[in-house]
Amino acid sequence: MFKFSNLSYDAQRRVIIILFSLVPVALLITFAYLPVANMFYYSFTDWNGFSDKELVGLENYVTIFTDPEYFVVFKVSLYYFVATFVQMGVALYFATILSFNVRMKNFFKGVLFFPYLLNGVAIGFMFLFFFRPEGTLDTVLNAIGLTGLITQWLGNPDIINISLAGTSVWRYMGFNFIIFLGAISSIPKEVYEAAEIDGANRWHQFRYIILPSIRRIIELNLILAISGALSAFEIPYIMTGGSNGSKTFVIQTVDIAFKYGKVGLGSAMAVVLLFIVIIVTVLQKVIFKERG
Repeated sequence: MFKFSNLSYDAQRRVIIILFSLVPVALLITFAYLPVANMFYYSFTDWNGFSDKELVGLENYVTIFTDPEYFVVFKVSLYYFVATFVQMGVALYFATILSFNVRMKNFFKGVLFFPYLLNGVAIGFMFLFFFRPEGTLDTVLNAIGLTGLITQWLGNPDIINISLAGTSVWRYMGFNFIIFLGAISSIPKEVYEAAEIDGANRWHQFRYIILPSIRRIIELNLILAISGALSAFEIPYIMTGGSNGSKTFVIQTVDIAFKYGKVGLGSAMAVVLLFIVIIVTVLQKVIFKERG
């Protein structure tokens, strides 16, 4: 009869690793790799989600790259792309300040991180009231005498994406903040003490100690933030549904697949987005590696 104890230590370790890995690997294959594989297959078909699938080769991809209606929505991602740098700059600024000794430090940490804990749907409805005519923002501007700035924040195609990108900054800044704060807090205090002895002020400490020490974390957050900007969906979909020129590539993909019943074309758009995110990520890593 087989006994586990008869195995060598290395064999026992391998068996334990395999047994503990079976469930997570099975879940990963079932809910990640198989859906992606099916998505690739669907992208080569003309399918509405119900009838039989008809293989059409690269026809869906040709449609995406030749019909401006499907690819032009990527210009909306530029607003979220710019918001990414604003978001990271603000997060790094507050993380740096709160890494030093300031009053009510823990309170401000909680205030800055709290928006990230909120549900995205709740945030969408909150900012619908915030941006609506005679809503919170208009009331505040009117109270401080800036009535000239009042406009249709979600009704004006020229400004709607700025409003939505600003909401995204508020929504996700806390995540970057807490990551930066953790990285800065890991820097030994002795380094700061030595810098202060040499006469370094706070700006010098930030430039020559904090930035070089957390460069890898900044690169990682930048990759995540830019990938998120390319795949923006939650905020614009909840707040506007993609109307008034706020439709992102992901919203376009969802509409094509589920509203208009073109699952094959929608799958092809999802594949295109996947490759764009991968290319952007690889380019960033190459650029940062060359600079390093």
